[in-house]
Amino acid sequence: MTAYDAIVLAGGAAKRLGGADKPAVRVGGRALLDRVLATCTDAATTVVVGGRRPTARAVTWTREEPQGGGPLAALDAGVRHTSAECVLVLSADLPFLGGSTVEALLAAAGCADRDGALCVDQDGRDQPLVAVYRAEPLRRELALLATEHGGLAGLPLRLLTHELDLARVEAGPLASFDCDTWEDIAAARARIREHGTVLDEWITAVKNELGIELDVDTGVLLDLARDAAHGVARPAAPLTTFLVGYAAAKASTGEGGPEAVADAARKAAALALRWADEAETP
Repeated sequence: MTAYDAIVLAGGAAKRLGGADKPAVRVGGRALLDRVLATCTDAATTVVVGGRRPTARAVTWTREEPQGGGPLAALDAGVRHTSAECVLVLSADLPFLGGSTVEALLAAAGCADRDGALCVDQDGRDQPLVAVYRAEPLRRELALLATEHGGLAGLPLRLLTHELDLARVEAGPLASFDCDTWEDIAAARARIREHGTVLDEWITAVKNELGIELDVDTGVLLDLARDAAHGVARPAAPLTTFLVGYAAAKASTGEGGPEAVADAARKAAALALRWADEAETP
């Protein structure tokens, strides 16, 4: 993957949220800012432009000058703390942004003859705060705009993107969904509870809360819970999955985590099936 730094813009007055601290608003039990930070954990440096607040991982904090000066002023403040050739730029209110979109942007921006790449939403609109910019042309254009306009405060982002040669990346329908209103927040909270996504969202939230970085086959654990509940007793399902996790943690040396979970789950599932066989055998 292309080496990069990340800038997350977490300022703004959030007027349509009644002045609420938007980056701290929770969707699925996680602050919007933390959800965005989870998509760029492999950035060499992550800079958050905005007021300091607790975050799930360490970041570099800075503020735009003047405070409330808008996205270009915030971007200029953030880029001063970066050194990588490519800079990922994100707003802090993207609840459904995924790592695959970040990877696609980095790949598109890796072409030496382009100044970067930005996301295009389902309506064909550019999303300059879901983008990767090459640092040299980004710094150059920010400096030129500041000279031309006597500063960057209050200037629209389109002044920057119109001067850069950017590739367009079509992402999924929710990749650039941002939360500007309480209606948007409510829609995001409802979306993560839909049948097809709720388990993945919950597992991700739990791993984030517990500080666990482990890919686990949830299907294996669900099958185990089903077998334990059916073959033994309903309360056996959560107790068995807990014991499997404990056994996997003891067996793992930090390198074979998912395999240790799968192995423990197979053994426990086989035991549950033997238990069920005994109950059914005259």
